[in-house]
Amino acid sequence: MNDVKNEVKKESGSLAPIQEKDRIMGWGSYLMLWLGGCISIGTLTMGSAQLDKGLNLMQVFLAVLIGSTILVIGICANDRFSYKSGAPYAIQLKSAYGTKGNIVPVMIRGLPAIVWYGFQTWLGGSAINQISIAIFGYDNVVLFFILFQVLQIILSVKGFHGIKWVENVGGVVIVCAMLYMLYVCVTQYWGVIGDKLISREGSWGMPFIAAIIAFFGNSTTVMLNAGDYSRELKGGFSVGKRGVAYFIAMVPTTVLLGLIGAMASTATGIANPINAFSQMVQNKVLLVATLGFILFAQMTTNLASNVVPPAYAFMDAFKIKHRTAVILVGVLAVCTCPWILTNDSSAAGLDMFVKIYTAFFGPIFAVLITDYYIMHRGKIEGEKLDDLYNDKGNHAGVNWAAIIATAVGAVIGLINVDISFFTATIPTGLVYYFCMKKMPSCGRFRKGTSLEK
Repeated sequence: MNDVKNEVKKESGSLAPIQEKDRIMGWGSYLMLWLGGCISIGTLTMGSAQLDKGLNLMQVFLAVLIGSTILVIGICANDRFSYKSGAPYAIQLKSAYGTKGNIVPVMIRGLPAIVWYGFQTWLGGSAINQISIAIFGYDNVVLFFILFQVLQIILSVKGFHGIKWVENVGGVVIVCAMLYMLYVCVTQYWGVIGDKLISREGSWGMPFIAAIIAFFGNSTTVMLNAGDYSRELKGGFSVGKRGVAYFIAMVPTTVLLGLIGAMASTATGIANPINAFSQMVQNKVLLVATLGFILFAQMTTNLASNVVPPAYAFMDAFKIKHRTAVILVGVLAVCTCPWILTNDSSAAGLDMFVKIYTAFFGPIFAVLITDYYIMHRGKIEGEKLDDLYNDKGNHAGVNWAAIIATAVGAVIGLINVDISFFTATIPTGLVYYFCMKKMPSCGRFRKGTSLEK
């Protein structure tokens, strides 16, 4: 037992379980965290991308509503482990995948986060550049991109204390700016929007289902590592209260952003939201305010959703400090060449990228839910929790049952990425359960599970 506790102490402080007395977020701050995290210019771009599917405005509205509501349900199911234990997502994965096998799902989760980090940072730098042009006439998007990235890294180094401050301030600014963006679309471009978007016949078939999956997949990354945030929430909040925070923060704002993205693209014919709103807003002061929203949106999303998961992944995989991991993530985000991803011609490719990685996230989610609620009956605490930090314990090595189940689910999902989450999740859970129960040689570890006789 002492060896196990020593192993926990060797972990970085950011990976060790957070006790309830040390958690820094109340319900209000937690709501603001999720509000800032889900408000993304990527969601605006996703709204624009649905126009290629031939959807009308009502269908875009319903697709975002359904997709984001399903996401909230998934978050409620997967945040419990970390809320009860205080351990992060990288440790949660060890219960199912093993202390070595967890590197596979950790990296699968981290890669899209790094790509989105670069994407959001370039848009943030573009927003600063447009503000500079409007006020000073100075144009240097590369410089502002670099400066914005440095600022985000500095805030990220401070951990959740820095993130909490940005989210609390940014949440208010973001809500006001979103409403103004909607006002511009309705009052100045309603005629064009009515003719090209509202009056369109649309389709209720596969394009509509694909839109639901796209909006669900746009934020499904945070569904996997919801525990990275719930572990910072103070004790005493039931799953219902946490669910209300998720719904209030995510569903209305995601719906609004999806609609604004579709309307702005329809009005201007431009997929890049920065360029679209620069053209739509003629008043210089209001333009600066709108671009300020975009800037805050990028920062809050990156700090909440795109820095934490890969940073924790690198900390666990390479045993490096939080500061080093954050800097590494920032450098890799630049290497994704976000200036290419933000081109108007890249909107459809971004939509496809989201759907492809969703095909992998669905199976990982299924393995986690099956392992926690069925294999462990919702109880991983005490010595069982300590065991996840022990490279020589019952969960040592690779659990091939989880790897095989994830691979099977991913293959099923990739057959049709438009509906991957719906087709892959249940089969993955069944394969994982079958392997663990009926094929003991497949499961790397069996001690301490609820299936032990």
